[in-house]
Amino acid sequence: MENRNGVIYNAKELGVGKTLVLGLQHMFAMFGATVLVPILTGLSVSATLLFAGIATLFMHLVTGRKVPVFLGSSFAFLGGYAAVKAAGSAIGMTDRVSLVYACVGVACAGLMYLILALVCKVWGSKNVMKFFPPVVTGPIIIAIGLNLAPSAINNCTTNWLVAIFAIAVVIVCNIWGKGMIKIIPILIGVVSSYVLALIVDPAVRAGVVEKVAGAAWFGLPFKGEDTVFGLFFSGNVNWQFLVSAVITIVPIAFATMMEHVGDISAIGGTVGRNFIEDPGLHRTLIGDGVGTAIASLFGAPANTTYGENTGVLALTKVYDPFVIRLAAIYAIVLSFCPKFAALIEAMPSATIGGVSLILYGMISAIGVRNVVENKTNFQESRNVIIAALILGLAIGISYSAAGAISFGSISFSGLAVASIVGIVLNAVLPGRRKEYMPNEENSSSLGKY
Repeated sequence: MENRNGVIYNAKELGVGKTLVLGLQHMFAMFGATVLVPILTGLSVSATLLFAGIATLFMHLVTGRKVPVFLGSSFAFLGGYAAVKAAGSAIGMTDRVSLVYACVGVACAGLMYLILALVCKVWGSKNVMKFFPPVVTGPIIIAIGLNLAPSAINNCTTNWLVAIFAIAVVIVCNIWGKGMIKIIPILIGVVSSYVLALIVDPAVRAGVVEKVAGAAWFGLPFKGEDTVFGLFFSGNVNWQFLVSAVITIVPIAFATMMEHVGDISAIGGTVGRNFIEDPGLHRTLIGDGVGTAIASLFGAPANTTYGENTGVLALTKVYDPFVIRLAAIYAIVLSFCPKFAALIEAMPSATIGGVSLILYGMISAIGVRNVVENKTNFQESRNVIIAALILGLAIGISYSAAGAISFGSISFSGLAVASIVGIVLNAVLPGRRKEYMPNEENSSSLGKY
């Protein structure tokens, strides 16, 4: 067993029992945030768990089983899902059908990873990263959180007692918690406020009993009509709306790809290995992109590299990727239990609101950290202009009367317009362009708590 200063690279040497528990710990670390995305969007909880596990296993396969990374649900695309649902509702489309169109957009966003992977392999990572500096990605991340915050408040208003309790528990666990408690504050906040809602709200109790009692113990994680394949096989595709959904969501990939680079750097710094060079950034991008594309085709949310599991690595000093593959297997097994999914889907709106209020605020705070830690110089006029237009367009368009900018039958969300404008301005405005090549000290994470 390779063991230096308490660091373990081969968990199997600890014995079967301890190895299984370590895998379970990694599953708990990712669980709270991963299942929250389908709850917030209306996507399938079971499909989410299934394809988070599959995507993780694929990532380990394509990277030669070298990188201890878990792929869980990404919060970065929540604004895109919401925008597509709103546009679908305006033309009489149900949210369920609109989400399938959104999944097509997410699948295309996943393909963007493959394009960047090819460019990184051929041109070199440093030359690519100069187009996505913190002055562009930081404000985009800030705007994502701010655009989502109103939905959290709307959920909180259903029961402020439960919502505030969820917020308080998350804060206490995150600030004063020790060991595993500090790693899973979101999960603890969700469970504890869920229990409180069951105690104080008879309607919640009745809803949970009805949904859970009617669910089977075993079933398939997804339904054919909720998949992209089901949409195309139906022969009833609104092609104009489909193109609009793709254009709305694909630009979000620019921010999530930068998140990927930061997270891979952070994992490498934690375990003392340079994964950007070996197995290579192009390989990790392929794993993340294909994992996202496959998940979305089957009605699951986009996946992303999870910083929570990096925290578990640092806590346990067990760096064997095998324990994370165990977590992926656990997630896959749970995905085939509809009764478990029903329990999650019956979660009170106030619980979701309280937890997501912190989560969305953290997304914006991470954008600020991205700018600060990379020492973006706002004494330069070009940087001020880029950041100002990104924030102004992303938030202003989203809360305008139309909620989007339309060119003919194609609609662009505020975030899509802001992303495109920010990247173009950074490329054409004169002045110093700082490329984004993060290290383990200045990486940031989007889509996790």
